[in-house]
Amino acid sequence: MNRREPPATESGRRLRWWRELLYIGVFYLVYSAVRNTFGSAGGAGREAVANAFGHAKDVIAVQRAIGLWFEPALQRWYLDLPGLGWIRAWNIYYGTAHFVVTIAALAWLFRRQPDRYPVWRNTLAAMTALALVGFATFTLMPPRLLDDTTRYGACYQQEKGCHGYQVVDTLAVHGGLWSFGSGAMAKVSNQYAAMPSMHTGWSTWCAIVLFPLVRRRWAKALVVAYPGVTVFCILITGNHYWLDAVGGWAALAGGWWIGSRAAALVERRLQARAESPEAALAP
Repeated sequence: MNRREPPATESGRRLRWWRELLYIGVFYLVYSAVRNTFGSAGGAGREAVANAFGHAKDVIAVQRAIGLWFEPALQRWYLDLPGLGWIRAWNIYYGTAHFVVTIAALAWLFRRQPDRYPVWRNTLAAMTALALVGFATFTLMPPRLLDDTTRYGACYQQEKGCHGYQVVDTLAVHGGLWSFGSGAMAKVSNQYAAMPSMHTGWSTWCAIVLFPLVRRRWAKALVVAYPGVTVFCILITGNHYWLDAVGGWAALAGGWWIGSRAAALVERRLQARAESPEAALAP
């Protein structure tokens, strides 16, 4: 039985699935460790809460200055829909699609279009690394915690809704597959890692990767809609400000700039090595 050859780039470099899994696994472990060193996962002392809340007020001030502080009104409108707009489904979507779709897109790209794979794998890694800079330097309290009374919220040891922002933590109130407030999740998750929004960055990355891979019009429409649906989700669940989404797109742009150049550099070196006289004489 013939064994299928592993995918190869234009330079002839073979992409080994086990090596890619190792790269991705190590990168994600490092990313998670660094991400959860800051913000709420770093201890969430009152100074950390104050810094995150201060940055939240700065973001809100910018949005108000341009007349686009609409997150509380958007969420109230949505939760007034029949059946609360099936908000629990959105909570589940928020916690699952982010990972499932991204992993599926990366795996499909690896098998179907290996020539594109190095650029977009590098882009994903570089974008995510850039996000760490934002998480470390601009800890940001998400809307859902602005009136929250837990130790991570801006109303800790005060009355609920003390600041009057009126944003609901839909995951805590209406449920999902897990909760940020649970003991284990609260300890390992940085709840102030909001700027930039990687839900936005990763979903847009998925759309760019998947669009050339799908053929049917309805599938292309779903791919194009995916980032917009994700932005809508992060807003109505109170997990992000719309400026976080802009930050996610900026991180994606920076990640593509870094990732595409890194991939091109590697390909040029491999091609030069393959064309060298020493390589031609090699047995």
